[in-house]
Formats: sequence, C-alpha cells, structure tokens
Amino acid sequence: MGRYRIRVATGAWLFSGSHNRVQLWLVGACGEAELQLQLRPARGQEEEFDRDVPKDLGPLQFVKLRKHHSLVDDAWFCDLITVRGPGACEEAAFPCYRWVQGQGVLSLPEGTARLAGDNALDVFQKHREKELKERQKLYCWDTWKEGLPLTIAAGCQDDLPPNMRFHEDKRLDFEWALKAGALEMVLKRVYTLLSSWDRLEDFDQIFWGQKSALAEKVHQRWRDDELFGHQFLNGANPMLLRRSTSLPSRLVLPPGLEALGAQLDRELQNGSLFEADFILLDGIPANVIRDPPLAWLLAKAWVRNADFQLHQLQYHLLNTHLVAEVIAVATMRRLPGLHPVFKLLIPHIRYTMEINTRARSQLISEGGIFDKAVSTGGGGHVQLLRRAMAQLTYHSLCPPDNLADRGLLGIPSALYAHDALRLWGITARYVEGIVHLFYHRDDIVRGDPELQAWCREITEVGLCQAQDRGFPVSFQSQKQLCHFLTMCVFTCTAQHGAINQGQLDWYAWVPNAPCTMRMPPPTTKEDVTMTTVMGSLPDVRQACLQMTITWHLGRRQPDMVPLGHHKEKYFSSPKAKAVLNQFQTDLEDLEREITARNEQLDLPYDYLKPSHIENSVTI
Repeated sequence: MGRYRIRVATGAWLFSGSHNRVQLWLVGACGEAELQLQLRPARGQEEEFDRDVPKDLGPLQFVKLRKHHSLVDDAWFCDLITVRGPGACEEAAFPCYRWVQGQGVLSLPEGTARLAGDNALDVFQKHREKELKERQKLYCWDTWKEGLPLTIAAGCQDDLPPNMRFHEDKRLDFEWALKAGALEMVLKRVYTLLSSWDRLEDFDQIFWGQKSALAEKVHQRWRDDELFGHQFLNGANPMLLRRSTSLPSRLVLPPGLEALGAQLDRELQNGSLFEADFILLDGIPANVIRDPPLAWLLAKAWVRNADFQLHQLQYHLLNTHLVAEVIAVATMRRLPGLHPVFKLLIPHIRYTMEINTRARSQLISEGGIFDKAVSTGGGGHVQLLRRAMAQLTYHSLCPPDNLADRGLLGIPSALYAHDALRLWGITARYVEGIVHLFYHRDDIVRGDPELQAWCREITEVGLCQAQDRGFPVSFQSQKQLCHFLTMCVFTCTAQHGAINQGQLDWYAWVPNAPCTMRMPPPTTKEDVTMTTVMGSLPDVRQACLQMTITWHLGRRQPDMVPLGHHKEKYFSSPKAKAVLNQFQTDLEDLEREITARNEQLDLPYDYLKPSHIENSVTI
C-alpha cells in the first residue's frame, strides 16, 4: 500500500475547463493503477488529491487519462499533472499543455527530457515513435505558391490542428480588434466626406484614434533628413541599409554635378557612404486598385515608383513569418515531446501556424488586404516573395553574419544592430546551456537520428533545398547545433519583434510610408506640384485602411508573453531550470541597459527591449 498525491492543473484560457468526467491511471515500471477520481476540471484551477494504491508501482513512467462524455464532447485544456509517490523527495511532472478531446486514452510520459539513445526503458522509445507517426499524419506540408517555402496544410484556421489554434481569448481579441478598426475607418471616411483632399495637411483629418507617441513625432518631422536616415538604421525595416563598397553602376549623374560626384568618391573612401538598393523591386507589376479612369495609369506604373520602405518591410516580415512556420511544422513532425530541442522550441512556435494561415487567407490572398490597398497586391507581392526567398541565406538570418556582411558593425547610431547583437549573444548562451546538458560531445549530436531528421526536414523540405544558400542538412558538432538553434529562437522572437512593432510608429502617418502610389513618378522637378503629390499618395479610403491595418498588426497583444517568460514548465530538471532562470536574468539586465540608454535619446529604440519582444510569432 502506498499513498500518492496527485495535482491536476487546468489552463486559464476561456473554455479550458470541462464538464466531462476525467479518468486517470498511474503507470510505473512495476505496474499500473486506476485512480478512483471524480475529476471535472475547472478553468484556471489546480486540483489536488491523495489516493492509496494497493501495490508498488515502481518509478513512475506515464500518467494515462481519458475524458468521458455522454452527449457533448467538452474539450479540456490540461496544463500539467504532477505526482508525488510514497517516500519520494520530489514530484514527478507530466507536462501536457494541449487539448484533451474525444474518448481515447492519452498517455503523458514523465517529463524528463531524453534523447532517443538515452532510453534505457523501451516504453519511452515506443511512445516517441508512436507520437511522431501520429503527428506526421496531423501536420502535413503544403505548397501555397510555387517558389516559396512550404506551409502547413490548412486552407483556413479552422483546418489547423486544435493545439495550433488561437486560444479563445486571443481569437476574440483579434477579431474584435478588426471590427474596432473597421468602425474607426468608417468614422474617418464620414468625417472627411465633405472635406477637401488636396493638401498634405488634409491627412491630419484622419490622423487620430489609435497611434503612438513616436507616430506623432513622425507626423511632425517626417520631412527631416535626419529622421529619414534614422528609419533605415532603426525603423520598421532595418534590414536594407549597407555600407557602400563602390558606387552603383546604375548611378549616372547628369552634367553639372561633378562636385557631388567628387564628394561621393570621398565619402566612399572614408567608409561613410551607405546605400539602400531596391533592385529587387524592379519590374514587379503594380496593382490596379481603382477602376478607370486611373486604372491605365496604375497598370503602367511600377512598384518601384511607390514608397520602397513599406514594400521592403513586406518582404522581410513575410520572410520571417515563413521561416518561423517552417521551423514550427518541422518541429511538430520530427521531434517528440521528450526531445530537449522540442522542449526548447515549443514555446517559440505558439500561434505561428494560425497567424500565418490567417495571413494567407485574409491578408495576402486573392481579394485580400494587399489587393485592396497595397501596390504590390494583385500578384506582385507573390513575385516579390519569390525573389526574396531566392536571396534568403542562412547568413541573412544570423545578425553577427548579416550585420558584418552589410558593414554595419560599430556604428553608434545603429541601435537595431547593437541590440540585435546583444540579444543574439544572450540567446546563444541560453541555447548553449540547454544543449550542453544533453549533448556532451560532438558524436552525440551526429548520432541523434531525430535531430538530424529535423534538420533535413527544415532545409530540404520546408525551405525547398536551401542547402545551396548555406542552410545545413545535418549537424556535425555542438557548435553548429547551437548556432542553428540560436537562429531559430532569434528569428521567432527578436527578429520578428524588430520588424513588426514599428509598423504603427512609422506607417500611421501615411505620407511617411504610403501603402501605394497612384501615379508614375515625375521626370523633372518642374512637373512636381501639390496636385501631382496628392494625386500620387493614397486616397482617403486607402489611407484609412493603411492606418487601421498597421494599428492592428503593430499594437501590443493583450495576451503577449515576453521573451523567455512562458509559463509552461517543459523542462523538469533543476539544471535546465537554472539555465532558463539565467536567461531571464540576462534579459532583465539588457532591459535596464536599453532603458537607461533610451532616456538620453530623442528617438528611443524600444523594439528589442526584452519586455517588448513576444516569445513567438503571434501577429
């Protein structure tokens, strides 16, 4: 006879609890026992039970559970089950963090992370093999557009596996925010119905509602050269600027500008000349947004006539989303729940599949937001993505390499570069701490079949044979594995934050970064009049839509989880917990550094402040 203390924790999300009865078994090395419980889990509650078991179960291996229902299958979101056996010094943890549906038996293994070769007990190996077979049927690859990375096979969010869906709180906020934005857009349209729209100051008529303090500064100073340059280093798209090594061959100065040419040569020799090359956009067909009589102008206009920063942002933002989704799908298909890399990555893929699926079905789909308001819509954005993905390299996703390649190291005013390198270093130390707990030598890395299959799945399948662009197809050392995992975590967290958060700040004032330009550019200064400018900038409807969407995508999410502060307890060992605690401490130190620095700046840079970085791509 032995007494066991069982604690069952239910998620805090809406509808996490269940009115259905839950049945539990304890499974040990020496046998199993059903617990006579009348458990009906309640949202956000942790229920505790003491039960006597008539036989010695030995070391606990699994908790099995089954949810019974008569009329309604009331899904239950189980967080964690812990058990303390007779004479045990510590609780055994059985992480779940998923929906329990139907009436099948779900087996939760004891949560200590294990490599495939570490399984002295065959039951764990059989469990992980069964788990992966089931997941590979549930998480399937699909081709959204030829020439782009593969995606999860889901036509809309309802097709996704339940555990990849938004929780109800997130779904309600996301959809109500869209409705609130649509209402504000209607009010602005009504407000401007009888007003003129022929001066830049007329954009003030819609510059109210949801905006930020920095957006107001942009509104006041958007024509300043200093602010213009600042955006390339620290704005919503800091990924374009690079130090010039030669003058572009396409740069042909007209007669009379010899002095300017000499000055450019001097700046080039001094290493102080920088360039933003938009050749990627050359020849991308523009979108036809309005019906004739302007349609013929739009059809002849090219995207490079529009504001380039916004379109480059689209390219980098979608690159980040697509890479994050490849990481997410490959992780679910190739790494079992007991694998330490799975436990390391699972907090960083939360909601990624749903937000990307919504983007494909609502934002960049045929008839979506891009087609309605953005000059790369109507198919141009797909061509742009194909070009961008053809240029995506492993180096481009790793700040130490990317910033060195672009010549941006050591520039005091490059705040993105400084903070990205600091975050990369902190993330790398965290990753190394976890990896070295399980991979003591390089040969253990090479001999992990699950890890190697995951690597191949990302490079050869998800990224469509990206080994020619530097992505690995195998891991040969601890160092190589740590570098790749650091890239994965950084891409899904800090990099996404750096290019997502700035949308509201820099694009709310539409003239600073218009979503479309409605006329070809003038060829002489004499052709530039206010009529030309206002005829080129977005009209009221397009401008209102831009403000609404940038607010919706750039605002802080109410259920935001800051980097490194997920509540799920995937790792149970004290050493792994200590590594996570040190990661959190390092992030807090960086937070204080950035706060102190920003207090001295006229234009503070907050996008890589750890408390502002979400733990995964959720928007």
